[in-house]
Amino acid sequence: MPSDVLPDDPETLKAMLLAERMQNERLRQIIKEMQRHRFGRRAETLPEDQMLLGLEDVEQTVAGDEAAADQMTPAERTARAERRRSNRGSLPAHLPRIEIVVGIDDKTCPCCQGELHRIGEDKSERLDIVPAQFRVLVTRRPKYACRKCEDGVLQAPAPARLIEGGLPTEATVAQVLVSKYADHLPLYRQAQIYARHGINLDRSTLADWVGRAAWHLRPLHERLLTKLKGAVRLFADETTAPVLDPGRGRTKTGQLWAYAADDRPWGGSDPPGVAYVYAPDRKAERPIAHLEGFKGILQVDGYAGYRKLADRGDVRLAFCWSHVRRGFYELATPGPSPIASEALEHVAALYAVEKDIRGRHADERRTARQQRSRPLIDALEPWLRAKLGLISQKSKLANAIRYALSRWEGLTRFIDNGRIELDNNTVERSIRPIALNRKNALFAGSDGGAQHWATIASLIETCKLNDVDPLAYLTDVLTRIVNGHPNSDIDQLLPWSYRQPDLKAVA
Repeated sequence: MPSDVLPDDPETLKAMLLAERMQNERLRQIIKEMQRHRFGRRAETLPEDQMLLGLEDVEQTVAGDEAAADQMTPAERTARAERRRSNRGSLPAHLPRIEIVVGIDDKTCPCCQGELHRIGEDKSERLDIVPAQFRVLVTRRPKYACRKCEDGVLQAPAPARLIEGGLPTEATVAQVLVSKYADHLPLYRQAQIYARHGINLDRSTLADWVGRAAWHLRPLHERLLTKLKGAVRLFADETTAPVLDPGRGRTKTGQLWAYAADDRPWGGSDPPGVAYVYAPDRKAERPIAHLEGFKGILQVDGYAGYRKLADRGDVRLAFCWSHVRRGFYELATPGPSPIASEALEHVAALYAVEKDIRGRHADERRTARQQRSRPLIDALEPWLRAKLGLISQKSKLANAIRYALSRWEGLTRFIDNGRIELDNNTVERSIRPIALNRKNALFAGSDGGAQHWATIASLIETCKLNDVDPLAYLTDVLTRIVNGHPNSDIDQLLPWSYRQPDLKAVA
């Protein structure tokens, strides 16, 4: 500031200098955060898959070094083989076994020339893979006629098909769906894989199969969402879904809303599930429409649109401590920040209680929280308010504190309800497969394609939550649907109806 415009009043000058200092501090915090995101470790956002890639490289290097070590003694080789056997476990019993007997040609004793007899054997198993095999199912329908009257021809009706007049069986269509929405392989890559096997299928043909299957599966998606809305507690989150906008020659940003239920952490008997719903925008009216009829606890992040849903009276919001923690973590990681670091310690104490009570009955969880978590909460709120009065109200630390205090009622609701989780991570885990598919496919071709994405992904991810094989499930469901499965028994086709009875709760 030029000296000729400086105020004469010392108090005014002091206030201006203090404001400049606060603004500089805020800018420094922003720069540190940008540097951390650009150059530093992103521990809060680094996907597990990315970390596993690094571990894979290290393990490959170790294996290569071992393979190159030709000086190993027989004893060392035997010891290494024993370690491998102890770590690999056993191969599943349901896999077919093809036995290979490696015998000796000459069964004459080399000492006395007598005949050798079998006294035992060594047995080992190795995993073998047969590449995907294509086969053609030929359906023959003989025609029958009477030699006497010659008054008509009888023939069995043709079996129902998902794709009338098309090439694929229901199992083939299911494979395309699983490859696209579970393994994140876009259709053009699948077409390339098929071409290597001599099967030339255009990408548009595969797209037609997906669209028809999604249409048939739509009632199941609607029923899944209805069943989830009958729960006493749901998780909700949303993520972007880029959609091609032909009129403008670019993509527009739609939203995939995720609604999940999982009662396993407190020993509930209802099966877990997740339903995605596509919407062209992020307006508050979307979750209000999606969750029409839902009455209970909705666990969410800090998105303000959920408050309008709660204002209607049937829904109470429980907010996410993971999001609270994230705000302080971003300040504590770049450099020394005593208040942010101490806040992290307070949150960690709450999570330590949750670790001890995970998997217990809801009543036990509530009792433990009232005894152990309530004192922590009662001490944390005044501490946050006291620290807020000591710092600049424009700083990022003040924003992090206000984020927590403004949602305090929803953040502390878990203490008196053992069914509520401390965070929204359950549904955030269900969002990750959507992000992977978005990364590989880049965008959906239309609003209709995004709706198909939501329909099929809902069924596949619910299969995963219930330890159900998505391929076997979709094959059976599509077969039943095309053969006229009654809509009155639609609950029999929901993914959790296919789970094994000994499915264990997640601890």
